[in-house]
Amino acid sequence: MRMYDVITAKKHGMELTDEQIAFVVKGFTAGDIPDYQMSALLMAICLKGLNERETATLTMEMAQSGDMLDLSAIHGKKADKHSTGGVGDKTTMIVAPIVACLGVPVAKMSGRGLGHTGGTIDKLESIPGFRTTIPAEEFIRNVNEIQIAVAGQSANLAPADKKMYALRDVTATVDNISLIASSIMSKKLASGADVIVLDVKTGSGAFMKTVEDSAELARAMVSIGNHCGRKTYAVITDMNQVLGRYVGNWLEVREAMEVLSGRGDEELRMVSVTLASYMLYGSGAAKTLAEAETMVNRVLDDGSAFRKFREFVERQGGDVSVVDDPSRIPPVTYEVPVTAPRSGYVAEINAEEIGTASLLLGGGREKKEDTIDPLVGIRVDKKVGDRVNEGDVIGVLYGNDEKIIDAARERFLGAYRYSDTATKPVVPIYGFVDENGIHLN
Repeated sequence: MRMYDVITAKKHGMELTDEQIAFVVKGFTAGDIPDYQMSALLMAICLKGLNERETATLTMEMAQSGDMLDLSAIHGKKADKHSTGGVGDKTTMIVAPIVACLGVPVAKMSGRGLGHTGGTIDKLESIPGFRTTIPAEEFIRNVNEIQIAVAGQSANLAPADKKMYALRDVTATVDNISLIASSIMSKKLASGADVIVLDVKTGSGAFMKTVEDSAELARAMVSIGNHCGRKTYAVITDMNQVLGRYVGNWLEVREAMEVLSGRGDEELRMVSVTLASYMLYGSGAAKTLAEAETMVNRVLDDGSAFRKFREFVERQGGDVSVVDDPSRIPPVTYEVPVTAPRSGYVAEINAEEIGTASLLLGGGREKKEDTIDPLVGIRVDKKVGDRVNEGDVIGVLYGNDEKIIDAARERFLGAYRYSDTATKPVVPIYGFVDENGIHLN
């Protein structure tokens, strides 16, 4: 088999066989296929597309290019959830304990954040002592005994994806739905769950800016998962403003604990309840989504979900005293309120700009080697649809470096747009995708 022939076939819009796709992924990962030939194939794919079978085969070959997590020693159907990324997205820390306390095992591999805020691993590590690097035997034992474990993902997880993405990034071949979907799903398939629920973000703080594009990405990923034998659902959620009220690693842990205790931001709770309900439904723990939602709300309101989070933190070495009393975490040096420059209604918030403000404060990393300050971040007090008067506090910056406060403040202020007429609040959930297609509200 020759790479030249594979490129030619796709250039003319022909379907690639499973054998051709396997040849490409294995050869490129091993270094036998040069970058210039892979670049040519990626451009041909962008121009001619991949069908569902080709996309699923590509995804599974990428998943199998490295470590495949074997969860067979864990009892029951394992459920996982993945977000396409957003600002203030702390749902994993809420959803995983909910599902675990209802008897569905959650064995989750998570990554670190590169961008405005930390990833789930960074957030959990803001709890003193919390270990995200644990041996496989301990990881599996924890899931079997308490139904939950979260660890940092293997460096050898889907290496073909890592190598292909680096090439796509410099050859203008990133923006293809099949390639985006296969990149995301290759790591999810390698993580070994039986049920996968995808939180596909849409809006200013998301990779996909429109509901239509987000729905199409969700449809492609659900198709891949189901084609590869995983029960897969997607929920399309808003990222035109911060999810919840806080951005920043420890701040987001604290907000997640509020929701787990039956309090907290209503929109954050709504999204978390929906994601958890699909995980329960997909695993068979609930016969209908309505039944699953009732189960989820019960464990949030009676404290069971919070107790499971506490048990999870303790199992992975975290200091549960700060779970019981978050005020034990020392405050930041500077708490700076930001006020509205005019009266009116909040018409728009650029979530990405809020994320960038948190990054400037030290809450994220621009390069892999950057160090995150786990305590800094932002509180958002006014959201889309809210009425404000000039001088009202619209948010608070939490920082430890006085020199960068002003730059972060300007970013935060620049994220807001105002209107003299009333504006509608943002809709948190736009719809869902299952094996039957896209269902928008």
